[in-house]
Amino acid sequence: MTHTVTIRPAGPADAGTVHTLVREIAAHEGDAAHVTVTAARWAELLGRDDVTVLLAERAGAPLGYVSAQRRLHLWSGRDILALDDLWVRAAARDAGVGRALMLALARTAADDGLVIRWEVKPENAAAQRFYRRLGARLFTKVIAGWRPESYLPLLSPEHDGAPAPA
Repeated sequence: MTHTVTIRPAGPADAGTVHTLVREIAAHEGDAAHVTVTAARWAELLGRDDVTVLLAERAGAPLGYVSAQRRLHLWSGRDILALDDLWVRAAARDAGVGRALMLALARTAADDGLVIRWEVKPENAAAQRFYRRLGARLFTKVIAGWRPESYLPLLSPEHDGAPAPA
């Protein structure tokens, strides 16, 4: 039995595995109800050049993943790699899998000298320690999200006094 962990890019054929792992991290964070992406949509996303998903495996069994999207950072005028999720299944934690995934992501960013940016919940002290050990700088910032059900009512004529953009 081999204990070697391999990291490889996920492709459209891995959509089911990625979908399962995404649902696992969402459930772990108490956000499973917010996962609306399907495995079929993952097959499409995994074919995009701006989407990176790296899978960690041992003997073909998935241990975790890291996902990111290449996007424009308007202040710098350059692309960055926006890390979305880093997930390692409980049985594979504390064995270097998370570090291996992060280093593999760094290798994908290194060719173009991309900054990698991500968010971490303030209460997730273990993740913050992990990222600091990798040399990441942590900043305190409040992340805001504005869902359509919140902003659409404000766009109705009776609520909106601002002129529409030309």
